[in-house]
Amino acid sequence: MSPLIIPVLGISCGLLAILGGVFVKPWFAYRQRQLELQADKVAEKAAQYAAQTERLEQRMRVLERIVTDRGIDVAEEIEKLRDEPAPLN
Repeated sequence: MSPLIIPVLGISCGLLAILGGVFVKPWFAYRQRQLELQADKVAEKAAQYAAQTERLEQRMRVLERIVTDRGIDVAEEIEKLRDEPAPLN
């Protein structure tokens, strides 16, 4: 074995560590930031879908109530609902 291998390996390991700190570490930070932004977008879309689902469920409850309440005139109930202000989200 050549006596030069030990210093060459030592220098190579040092250079590899320096290059890893200069290039690899920022790349990992960049990827992590990308994933955080993507997670924020997914959470925002999930909140939008939840709000839309809630609105649809409210409308469905109103329709079920109109259909199942036999003593109420349907046309009169629809007119009452039209007069109500839209809920704020």
